[in-house]
Parts: sequence; C-alpha cells; structure tokens
Amino acid sequence: MTVMIVDDAETNLLVIKSLVNACGIVGATTFKSPVEALARIDDLGPSLILVDYMMPDLDGIDFIRAVRDRDRFQDTPIIMVTTTDQRSVRLEALQAGATDFIHKPIDPAEFKARVRNLMHLADVQMKLKDQAAWLSLEVEKALAVARGREAEIVTRLARAAELRDPETGEHLERMSRYSEKIARAMGLDDAFCERLRIAAPMHDIGKIGIPDSILLKPGPLTPDERHEMQKHAQQGGEILERSSSELIRLAGEIAISHHERYDGSGYPFRLAGDAIPIAGRITALADVFDALTSVRPYKAAWPTEQARAYILAERGRHFDPACVDAMISVWPEILAIHAERVNAATAERV
Repeated sequence: MTVMIVDDAETNLLVIKSLVNACGIVGATTFKSPVEALARIDDLGPSLILVDYMMPDLDGIDFIRAVRDRDRFQDTPIIMVTTTDQRSVRLEALQAGATDFIHKPIDPAEFKARVRNLMHLADVQMKLKDQAAWLSLEVEKALAVARGREAEIVTRLARAAELRDPETGEHLERMSRYSEKIARAMGLDDAFCERLRIAAPMHDIGKIGIPDSILLKPGPLTPDERHEMQKHAQQGGEILERSSSELIRLAGEIAISHHERYDGSGYPFRLAGDAIPIAGRITALADVFDALTSVRPYKAAWPTEQARAYILAERGRHFDPACVDAMISVWPEILAIHAERVNAATAERV
C-alpha cells in the first residue's frame, strides 16, 4: 500500500509526508511537479493520492482528471488538499473524481482519520479485485476442464464410428484439419475454427446405424442400398441434436448437413446455398477432398491436382464457392497435411 503526495511547496510535502508516516504508512513518494507525478504514476501504482489544488502547469483538478482517465486508477482514493472552501471548486473536484478533501492548515487528527479510512477502503478494494481475479481464474479453469471433457466425448464417439467403418481411420484427423484450414482462410473466428476441428470427425457418426452388409460392401451399392446408406446423415444429426454442449450441437449440425450440396441436390433435406450451415459446407469440401485423394476398395487415390480440378469444376454446384476459394488460398497448407499421409505410408513400406 503506497501513497503519492503532489504539492509544489517543499514545506507542504514535508508536513504531509510526516503525517502520512504517523499513520503507520511507510514509503510515501512526494512530487513537486504534477507532470512528473503523472509520468511516474503507472510505475508506482499508489493506493492513495494526496494532491494540492493550486499548482503551476497543472492544477489539482486537472491532475485528478488525468489520473481518472487511466483505467487502472478509476477507483483509487484521491484527497484534494486545499486552502479554498469555495463550493464551486469542491463541486468541480468531485466531478473530476476527487474522493475527499482536507483543508489547510491541516488538522493532524482529522488528517490521520481521513487517510486511515481511505487506506482501509483502498485495501478492501484491492482484496475484492484480487478475489474477483481469483474467481475469474477458477471459472476459466473449470471451463477448460469442461471443454476438455467435451472434446474427449467427441473423440471417443468418433472412434466408435471408426470401429464400424474401416475406411475412416486417419481420414477423421485429416478432414478435420482440412476443415480448420478452410474455416480460418474464410476469416471465421478462432473459437469457431477450434470447435470445428474437434467436431468435424463426428460427421459420419450416423454410420453406426447402417448394416454391415451395406457399410462394408466392397463393390458398388444398389439404389436401395445407397438410399439406406444416405440415412447416416440424418441419423447422425438425431444422435447429437438437442445437446446442452455447444460443441456436440455443432457436431450434430455437421453430421446432418455435410452431404448437402450447394446447388440443392444433396441429402437429406436438399438444402441449397446459405441454407446449409457453414460448418456443413466446409466439412463437405474437406470430406470429399480427402475421399478423392485416399485409396478406397472401389478406387485408387486421385492425384491432388486431379482432386483440385474436380473441386474447381464443382464450385457453385457441389461446393460453396467461398469454401472452394478459401481452400485454394491455403493450398500449400492443404498439400502439407496430405503429404503427411503419403510420407507415413512410405515409411511403413520401408
């Protein structure tokens, strides 16, 4: 707890400092120049300020205004020490932010009482701020734990889907990273991009409801089987909808919308354009790109440039043009993620 004393008269500084010391407060700092005091105030961080009214360069009222303009000192007690008892001066000082007044000549008993009371007030305010900061930190810790648990739930559910579908595996990780890259390139906020990365692997969670005879069939599906397979999008949304978790609701939104097409020819609801949630539009592009460039039982992996040409050809039809443009704008980063899979596969063969 420190005190700043500002008065252009050396004698007044000595008297006021001795009275402050008599209150049991050690380390009061004195300034003859209010300008110098303002220059040092951030470093000193005083708990109480005593300032004279009549001073050259900057009077006490202007000094108080300058102090109150700094957020850190909005609540710091300030006592104006003055010889005047004019109501207009007192009112102006109060409007500027003065907390109390002490008249010259100073009455030692009154001075000690006022200073002790205001120092006690400053101490209480500081403790309240410390408590508020501690509570804020504890709340943030609790939220971080909750977010971590949500992310774990999403990851474990995605792994459950992976057990049903041997084609997923690393596909979940790659397409989630592609989705995040696209979202960031679109200028979406960091919190959404992070949630999207965590939620995207849940896009095919509805496949746990598809029969193995269809899900694991090595050859082409019949029209009836394809219709049955398409149910996984709506089933995924139904599994995850109405959750109290924002992350899981986002995963449900992705699951139910990632097979919609920008031109309205997708499923399950034939949504078009901006009617498709942005998370669904992004993951649709990321999902198709990874599927095209990965080996499947029914096809070889496409070269990345062939997949790029397909994506550009489907801009405005299958895919949202904004998503395509964003992906192309970060194409080297997309290729870097793809290359990790290729390098890993090469290393395994060696």
